[in-house]
Amino acid sequence: MSYHVLLVCGGNGSEHEISLISASYVEEKLKSIPEFKLTYAVLDQGQFKTREGETLIFDDKGNMLQGESVTHVDVVIPCLHGKPGETGDIQSFFNLHQIPSIGCQAQSSRVCFNKVLTKLCLTAFDIPNTPFVILGNFDEENLNKAFKFFEKEQDVYVKAASQGSSIGCYHVQDLSELKDSIAEAFAYSDSVIIEKTIPHRELEVAAFEIDGKIQISTPGEIIMPSDVFYTYDEKYSKSSGTVTTVEPKGLDPQVIEQIRSYAYKAFVNLKMQDLCRIDFFLSDKGEVILNEANTFPGMTPISMFPKLVEHMGYDMAEFFKQAVMRAIKRGPVL
Repeated sequence: MSYHVLLVCGGNGSEHEISLISASYVEEKLKSIPEFKLTYAVLDQGQFKTREGETLIFDDKGNMLQGESVTHVDVVIPCLHGKPGETGDIQSFFNLHQIPSIGCQAQSSRVCFNKVLTKLCLTAFDIPNTPFVILGNFDEENLNKAFKFFEKEQDVYVKAASQGSSIGCYHVQDLSELKDSIAEAFAYSDSVIIEKTIPHRELEVAAFEIDGKIQISTPGEIIMPSDVFYTYDEKYSKSSGTVTTVEPKGLDPQVIEQIRSYAYKAFVNLKMQDLCRIDFFLSDKGEVILNEANTFPGMTPISMFPKLVEHMGYDMAEFFKQAVMRAIKRGPVL
């Protein structure tokens, strides 16, 4: 039996181009699965387009209309980083059209993409995270709150609440830069979070479902040049000085188990499914701190998620096959 898989990439957000690179990797894996018939579509300016430039339209019975042809879609793979994939919007769209999708669904995606909601949930579930303050508006009351937080911490990150890949994120060590950084962050999001800067090592795990179990990988490490913030360009530019490893040096086994335990707890309590990359700080004081969760992690040649899955001994094509079959069995989530 064959299954029609729709691979959607692109999106209207700041990570459109990176999504296309990830989709190339996913497409390669899907093409190795003989049971799958694949359609590739780029979402841009609200329209789904094939490589040939044809527009795809969907009815409310799980069908895809392409010109005169009508094809039933069994499942969608929303390879979209940032908006509208990791915000939950694309999952809601396809659920309304009776098409299931792999990965975290709308509610979980929305919570994990919004740094304010993530922080509040992590705190509620007793998962350590960085000290923070939330700004709901760019007004005098909220600015006073920000100034007091800075006076206490002296070194902070100002972040747009709903952005990915370090977009709208600013390192502030001088009070004179704080207000402008907050204003810039508000240009990307309707709320802003300010976090205490924690000197740390940056560690990441892949959380994924395979063979009927939730698997948490051993951590990999992002190793950046000194005094460099992990910006969008630093993540993806060819001139990046950042290196990654799936075998970090000198990690205490107890620290590794703490990371994996907190990742599992976050995966379950934040209602994630199929796949997620969960990022941690290991502070200079030895504290394990959960930084963020990415509900559709990058699949570029330098991305950690596929490297960590494979380091655990699993095949990525088999992972996608099982995720697709689970999504078909689940059906649309309404």
